[in-house]
Amino acid sequence: MNLNDYGMMPIPNELPGIPARVTAQHRERYEVVCEHGTTYARLKAKEYYWDEALFPTVGDFVMLQSVANGDSQILATLPRRTAFFRREPGPIPRDQAVAANFDYVFILQSLNQNFNPARLERYLSMAWQSGATPVVLLTKADLASDWHPYQTQAEQVAVGAQVHAVSARTGFGLDGLSPFLQSGKTVVFLGSSGVGKSSLVNALAGEDLMQVGDIREQDGRGRHTTTHRQLHLLKSGVLVIDTPGMRELGMAECADRLTDAFSDVEQYLGRCRFRDCRHTNEPGCAIRAAIAAGALNPARWERYQMLQAESVRQEAALSSREDLLRRKREWKKNVAKSKKHREQGTW
Repeated sequence: MNLNDYGMMPIPNELPGIPARVTAQHRERYEVVCEHGTTYARLKAKEYYWDEALFPTVGDFVMLQSVANGDSQILATLPRRTAFFRREPGPIPRDQAVAANFDYVFILQSLNQNFNPARLERYLSMAWQSGATPVVLLTKADLASDWHPYQTQAEQVAVGAQVHAVSARTGFGLDGLSPFLQSGKTVVFLGSSGVGKSSLVNALAGEDLMQVGDIREQDGRGRHTTTHRQLHLLKSGVLVIDTPGMRELGMAECADRLTDAFSDVEQYLGRCRFRDCRHTNEPGCAIRAAIAAGALNPARWERYQMLQAESVRQEAALSSREDLLRRKREWKKNVAKSKKHREQGTW
């Protein structure tokens, strides 16, 4: 197995084990590719559960220790170039890595009742945050009598990102994706259920890699045919990561990257007469002036405020979690120190 086909990055010589890339995750068990081929592995307990190492996800590069007649052990997760996260529900919010080390984020919205500019803005904010380049794909263009108005709306939202209307069924528009589909490049597919991720992967692969589900006629939604994250190496040399339909996207730590997704909004920030302008009734407000002049869409401004507020709330929750983890580390140190004293008989 040649790991260069899987986009292998340079590995520091001093690290123990052999390099591998995670291609799938099944709860606590990982499918990986390494110089010996495809195998399965589990996390080495000390490094991950005691030392709190970075848990791997699909697309991660890891160091592996082979185990005879059993699952190999993952010793370390290597630094990521890019990563995509979602917020896990629960009393203590956690950011779960969905995919890592990809070059492009294909954001899919279908033209059969799925097109939603507000949802697209959320995906774009998260995609920019990942560090990769987002590309918006309007799928099932063959179902729309005229897809041009949808593309115009998407381009107004997706400032700085390319927008392509495509059809996996007819092949329309797929040639326009060739600049992104280069050998050794990794693309992650994101979108809600029913947008045609699996169909598009199959069309690009030239074979049926993914199961395709039915669509409910009343709302255009589909079943979750993708049940786990999976990295595929296509015959063309392109690597694609398909993900289950995303029902919730967190905005933690995305405030800085809202600039990329909302550059049309942020160009007016800081230009008000007063520094502490709340953009409500203050005189000399650049935001209100832009809206009044028709230069700024008021719906865009409202969604920007909503995402900013959500980001602030989730960052506050994340700070609480970090404080909890800090106290947990201190407790572990005290336990280890007490054990050492008992063994030495010093107390």
